[in-house]
Amino acid sequence: MGGIGSGRRNQAGKAATEDSRPLDIRKLNRSGLLQPGQSFGWQWTICGRPVSDIRIQVRVDHVLLAYKFRNHRGAEWEDVSQSIHMDRTPCHLGGTRCWWICPTCERRVAVLYSPGRHYACRHCLQLTYASQRETADDRAARQADRVRRLLGWRVGILNPRGEKPKGMQWRTFAQLTARHDAYVDVSMTGMAERFGLMNRRVKGIGPGPLDE
Repeated sequence: MGGIGSGRRNQAGKAATEDSRPLDIRKLNRSGLLQPGQSFGWQWTICGRPVSDIRIQVRVDHVLLAYKFRNHRGAEWEDVSQSIHMDRTPCHLGGTRCWWICPTCERRVAVLYSPGRHYACRHCLQLTYASQRETADDRAARQADRVRRLLGWRVGILNPRGEKPKGMQWRTFAQLTARHDAYVDVSMTGMAERFGLMNRRVKGIGPGPLDE
């Protein structure tokens, strides 16, 4: 069983949710795994490669988590177990919705995280979202990629534009491509500015207008 180590942190020293092994009860429930008596493994992957995993045993109103943890690279792995209670609330159109009960604040949440030894909610762990760390050009590139997916184009703003999807109206296609091109312009301008600033610093040139 793979272990859980400390997540990456942003410049303010806060770990991000995406780096903290999110455990989403909605995914588990949709997969039909939250039946009492179930025991299963859950993995996290990066580019299809497993980086960590956890063992989950389901009880009537809680789950038992079992995993390995170490404080830092090179430290000894230790076995950790944690009990997480669950709750269910009725949905307007029938059925129920599953929630974790955060072990720290006891609020109902859909996702728990573990940047360290134990799981808790994002608020208790003071985690940030990756989007909160994005620069304007990073955000524009992500939005351009979203449009590319809608158009069926290859993701990545440096890739060539594709054709109009079959069945899409020309007006819709024109609106989406215009939005895509605007995002690309913002992203490329921001990257060019950052690259120029980095070059000035590498060459030892004093701060320019971007540093003010």
